[in-house]
Amino acid sequence: MTQTTLSPFYRMTNLVQHYEWGSRTALTTLFGLPNPEGAPQAELWMGAHPNGCSLVEVDGAPTRLADLIAAHPEATLGASAAPVGALPFLFKVLCAEKALSVQVHPSKAQAQAGFARDNAAGLTANAPNRNYRDDNHKPELVFALTPYQAMNGFRDFAAILALFQLVAAPSLASLVSAFAAEQTPAGLARFFRALLTLQGHAKEEALAALHAAALAHREEETFAAVLDLFEQYPGDVGLFAPLLLHVVTLAPGQAMYLGAGTPHAYIRGAGLEIMANSDNVLRAGLTGKHMDVEELLSCTRCEPTPAEKIMLAPHLEGAVQHFDVPVPDFTFSVYPAGLHELHSASAEVLLAIDGELSLVQEGASLSLQPGQSAFVPAATGRYRVQAKGRFARAGNRV
Repeated sequence: MTQTTLSPFYRMTNLVQHYEWGSRTALTTLFGLPNPEGAPQAELWMGAHPNGCSLVEVDGAPTRLADLIAAHPEATLGASAAPVGALPFLFKVLCAEKALSVQVHPSKAQAQAGFARDNAAGLTANAPNRNYRDDNHKPELVFALTPYQAMNGFRDFAAILALFQLVAAPSLASLVSAFAAEQTPAGLARFFRALLTLQGHAKEEALAALHAAALAHREEETFAAVLDLFEQYPGDVGLFAPLLLHVVTLAPGQAMYLGAGTPHAYIRGAGLEIMANSDNVLRAGLTGKHMDVEELLSCTRCEPTPAEKIMLAPHLEGAVQHFDVPVPDFTFSVYPAGLHELHSASAEVLLAIDGELSLVQEGASLSLQPGQSAFVPAATGRYRVQAKGRFARAGNRV
């Protein structure tokens, strides 16, 4: 790389991840992204993650965004993030046709300890039984572009008990009674562990009772979700998750924040997702991948999430929506059509959602069509955006 002066804007070429749960139509419907082979297109990654680094053009040559950042850490990231030397966040378009695994993300301290433990055990970076892929936490926010169904956070204890009593599985009767007698986080943790470790006839009988109850109450969102998941993951202990967790459907424009220790799963829909730059996932069902129940439970907060706290309401600056999160790794805002005067204090990624976007600074300009994104270095400073539709702006707190 020979460039010594940064451009104010860089058009990004982004990787599509073809995970099997991805939609075959959403990226084409939303952004006109071609998919001639009809492959599942699960996630469009915008960032500098080693498993899917965006490309930018430097001196006419395609260059990894990570390499541009490494060559100019302070100018690209800003003074606060420069010592880390990496983009603190990963921004995605996520399109789910099939449910993702039920999962929990560790705190930063848990990730650091777990990563060191896995390394000391001699596990390779891609070992299938590795719990921690890096030493970072993975808080995340999702913003719905279409109706977006998900599970997020434990229901209150009484609601969980009522649903399991409705299922009335004989093989679960003693577990349900024990939880009813101890409606505490510790009681829920024991109940959750017992469900995740069900085996043999007890598991088969419990799932059969769950399926029968779901058929009888299929008009309710919880049990409709159970029936959908039965088609996707037959025989999986994660099929109990809708009885444990809130089942919610975000309307387009609504958002949720998911912090450390909160069990959750995305069921279907398309949205924007931003997270700390990590790949740490501890799974709790709806998966064929490694599940370490004890490690999962050590990182899970077995406490109810109040229903009114599931959605993350933005604070408004005129018609601009700013979604405040309790971590410094990322910021996220959605801007309406119009002229906007902006200032980059951190590295930023702008994504055109549903209209053309023009970025301008002192003679330099860049135009984006819906679904296209730009990297804006921290050193860019003041610039203008003329938007014909909404756009998303991602950065990190400084």
